[in-house]
Amino acid sequence: MPKLKTHKGTKRRFHITGSGKIMQPKGHKSHLRSRKARRAKALFDEMMEVQPSARKRIRRLLPYGLR
Repeated sequence: MPKLKTHKGTKRRFHITGSGKIMQPKGHKSHLRSRKARRAKALFDEMMEVQPSARKRIRRLLPYGLR
């Protein structure tokens, strides 16, 4: 079989943990950040798990991610 190509945009945006969870950074991180509270800005640095409805699509775009 030929090799499958990894979708580079997906590779940059998502991270697969050792247990197989697909993690993504939170949105609204970069724009209008100066007026946000310090605690709110700190919470942006956490990763969050991808919604179940999007997992199958992301797996297809990352064919060589951990299964």
